[in-house]
Amino acid sequence: MHFIFSNKVMLLFDFWSVHTPAGMALSVLVVLLLAVLYEGIKVAKAKLLHWALVSMPASNSQQLIEDTDQDSVASNLPSRGTTRLRWFMCHSGQSVLHILQVVISYFMMLAVMTYNTWIFLGVVLGSAVGYYLAYPLLSLG
Repeated sequence: MHFIFSNKVMLLFDFWSVHTPAGMALSVLVVLLLAVLYEGIKVAKAKLLHWALVSMPASNSQQLIEDTDQDSVASNLPSRGTTRLRWFMCHSGQSVLHILQVVISYFMMLAVMTYNTWIFLGVVLGSAVGYYLAYPLLSLG
C-alpha cells in the first residue's frame, strides 16, 4: 500500500464517496475538524479531572479513596456524600468524553487508512491546529 494524491475516495461510509476536487476539499475540512475536536476532548477530560480534584477537600478526597467500600461510614457525613456525588458526576463525564474520544480516533484512523494523501494531511493539520488551540486552555483557570 502507498499514499496517493487523488480526488476520488470512499471515506468511512458508502454514502461518503468523493469524486470531485470540491468534495475532496470538503472531506479534508471535515476530517480536519474531527482532529481538532479530538484534541479538544483530550483537554476537556484533563480540565474535568483537574476541576474534580481541586473542588474536593484534601481530607474528603483521601477518605473517598480509603473508604469506597464503607457506605455506612460515608452516610454519617453529608459532606462526604456530596464529595462522592461530585466524584461520580466527574467520573461519568470523563467516561462519556472518553467514549467520544475513542470513536473519533477510530474514525480518523480509518480515514487515514484510505491512503489518500489529502485526507492524511487533513488529519495531521487538524491535530496540529487542535493542539495549538486547545492546550493553552489547560493553564487557564
